[in-house]
Formats: sequence, C-alpha cells, structure tokens
Amino acid sequence: MKKGLLIILSGPSGVGKGTVREKLFEDATLNLAYSISMTTRSPRPGEKNGREYFFVTKEEFEKKIEEGGLLEHAQFVGNYYGTPKAYVDQLLSEGKNVLLEIEVQGALQVMDKAPDALTIFLVPPTMEELEKRIRGRRTEEENIVQERLNKAAKEIATKDNYKHVVVNNTVEQAASEIAEIIKENIAQH
Repeated sequence: MKKGLLIILSGPSGVGKGTVREKLFEDATLNLAYSISMTTRSPRPGEKNGREYFFVTKEEFEKKIEEGGLLEHAQFVGNYYGTPKAYVDQLLSEGKNVLLEIEVQGALQVMDKAPDALTIFLVPPTMEELEKRIRGRRTEEENIVQERLNKAAKEIATKDNYKHVVVNNTVEQAASEIAEIIKENIAQH
C-alpha cells in the first residue's frame, strides 16, 4: 500500500482553519484523515475527547514530550498543544493523507522533521477581518483576544516558510484552492 501524504494546514488563530478543514473532508477523493492534536486546555462547550482533541493533564503531556512521542508541540495561552507521532504514523501507513491543522510554532517543528510534507498557510483577507472573527467567537476575555491578535501578526510574517499560501476570503473558495493543491501533490507523491 502506498504511504499517505502528510499535509500541514496552518495559520493564525481565528483564520478559519477548522471550518476550511471540515469543508475539505467533504471531498472523499482527497482520502483525508484528520490528525487529532493533544492539549492540556479544557474542552470548549460541545467538544469531546478524541474528536476535537485528546484532552490530557499537564503531567501526561510533559511525559509525552520526554518520551519523544510528539511530532511537534507548543505552549500557547498557558496550555500545551501537540501532535501524537504514533497516531500520525499509523494513519500514513494505512495510506491516508493526514491533515495536520496546527499553529505556526508546531508547523515549523514538523517541517524540520518532515521536509517532504505539503505545507499550506491560510491567511485572513485583512487583519481587521481576523479581529472580527476572533471577537465573533465570544469565548475569550479581552486580554486573550489581544494576545491572539499580536501573535497572529507575528505568525503571518512566517508565511514564506510554507510551500503554498491561501487567502481565506470565503470557506468555499479557500477549501477549493486547497483541495486542488492537495490533488496535484497526491498525483506527484
């Protein structure tokens, strides 16, 4: 069986990575598997362990770091986030194209370990639109909103490290562009 393609979808918080990912998964021809990340943050309303994230304690996460069991990890707003390596390796060996929807810090770590990965950076049409999207969530205090916006500006500056940059004007347009990029890379893989 042909090994799957590792795909990194990254971009600043609030840019719409999750919504675009959901749209991509509607296209069965992409043969996508979602890599569920591990985090120490508490679940948001409606989130379930093993679906959106693997929710773990700080101690469990730090043990994974020590064991080298993470493809990447980062700390953000006081919580750890990371990608379990064995989970990704299993999906790739099953021939699935594994989509990592991860923050920039983690994406750069994965690029070092997997230089053949397909890397896609999702950007907002404008910073004003990004702020509107983050505030529209209504899930965070003002200081966290400001922290996310400051971090977003720094992250957008890293977009040249990625093979592809896609502007998220609309979910449909962004997902369509990304699907075409993935299909081209599957054909060459």
